[in-house]
Amino acid sequence: YQAGPLFSEAEKAFHRRLSAALRAAGHTVVWPGDLLTDAQIATAGPAAVNLIFTACKQALDRAGLVVALLDGTQVDDGTAWEIGYAHARGLPVYGLRTDSRMAGETPHSRVNSMIQGCLAGLAGSVDEVVGMIPAT
Repeated sequence: YQAGPLFSEAEKAFHRRLSAALRAAGHTVVWPGDLLTDAQIATAGPAAVNLIFTACKQALDRAGLVVALLDGTQVDDGTAWEIGYAHARGLPVYGLRTDSRMAGETPHSRVNSMIQGCLAGLAGSVDEVVGMIPAT
């Protein structure tokens, strides 16, 4: 399961690049950006909130691990929820932070301690995170 914000064209482009690299390494990738179309969300109206939540949670329930994009001044709130949910289920979570800003509480943390504490690994590049993930 590939987690991370997907609200800007830059974020979507980065996720496409990450998905392609993971697939090229032989991994199956499920990304929330591919779960529902814009038309499905628009048609759902007020029920879109539950539609998005249910689709993402069901995908996480089927996942064997999570790769999470952690860039930004703080981790995206939806991504933080996905990380916590995966961690509670015992899934390995691999973080990817290409952002040079430090976003943790200590000089030794790169992101919030509650996020970093859930991670099986924290990479600084797409190639590095792909290399951390065990072959399937």
